Amino acid sequence: MNITVEEKKEIFKKFGKSTENTGSPEAQIALFTERINRLTDHLKTHKKDHSTRLGLLKLVGKRRRLLNYVMKKDIEGYRKLIKELGIRK
Repeated sequence: MNITVEEKKEIFKKFGKSTENTGSPEAQIALFTERINRLTDHLKTHKKDHSTRLGLLKLVGKRRRLLNYVMKKDIEGYRKLIKELGIRK
């Protein structure tokens, strides 16, 4: 369920343009999306895990706020990001 260090570096390299650029909104959104996908799979098998469900909802809210920020700053980058990550809105 956890993301390994190598997987994080790969995400940051792809979306943050380098492995050291971990704070860019695009890299954070990509990392949150990976965590959300893993938690969703976990909740499909463990339906009564309410604490994980709460964490998932908080993570979705964080991602939504970051997506709104990216949309205000760079609409083309936002469109490219949601298309690449497969996020619908």
